[in-house]
Amino acid sequence: MATAGVIVSCLSSACGGSWQGEPPCLPPSYAVTPAVAKPGDAVTVHAADADCNPRYGQDARIYVSVTDAAGHTVFSTTAAMNDAGGFSYQFDVPLAAAPGEASVEAYPFGVDWCDDTGTNNRVRHAEGFSRASCAARTRPLTITP
Repeated sequence: MATAGVIVSCLSSACGGSWQGEPPCLPPSYAVTPAVAKPGDAVTVHAADADCNPRYGQDARIYVSVTDAAGHTVFSTTAAMNDAGGFSYQFDVPLAAAPGEASVEAYPFGVDWCDDTGTNNRVRHAEGFSRASCAARTRPLTITP
């Protein structure tokens, strides 16, 4: 029982709160353009490289999803992302998307990158980790009829 407590404590504190001695490095901010689109229009989700060194790796992926104004996830996929978190992904607004303010979410796929302290809490070679208590970073997309 005591061993389990040590492991949980280590994971929740990120064992020092940095990635191999470097300061925390969260994913770069991303944008959605255009901000207003109708079903069938092309929309691009993109981010420049991070100012820090997130080290996502050469096979890094970004998860992108769209939740329409009715609260339905109408689109989700993964796309290529570079080692520094930069990416550009274009999709067509689904024809079934409800008009109104939708939200677009994009985050590094398969990486436990976020917690409420703002610390990059990745643990090298760990499997089965997922975001646990992080408010989703979303961007608006107004879908017009």
